[in-house]
Amino acid sequence: MDDAEIVERIGELANEEHRLEREHEGQEPSTEDIKRLRDIEVTLDQCWDLLRQRRARRAAGQDPDGSAVRPVDVVEGYRQ
Repeated sequence: MDDAEIVERIGELANEEHRLEREHEGQEPSTEDIKRLRDIEVTLDQCWDLLRQRRARRAAGQDPDGSAVRPVDVVEGYRQ
């Protein structure tokens, strides 16, 4: 996945997240929608992390394709 594909995926996920949030304005989302929103949030975090990795590798003169999606527990651990 190259940078443009990652950015496109981020846009798709953000659009879905916003759509789900708009659909539930003023009401409680379903259990399925809450799970989907959480999945989107985690996947967005992974995509942003991958994009940062690729940019950092490129800036260091390394091959950005050496970057990889990190596990959820690693990416979500950054918030703590």
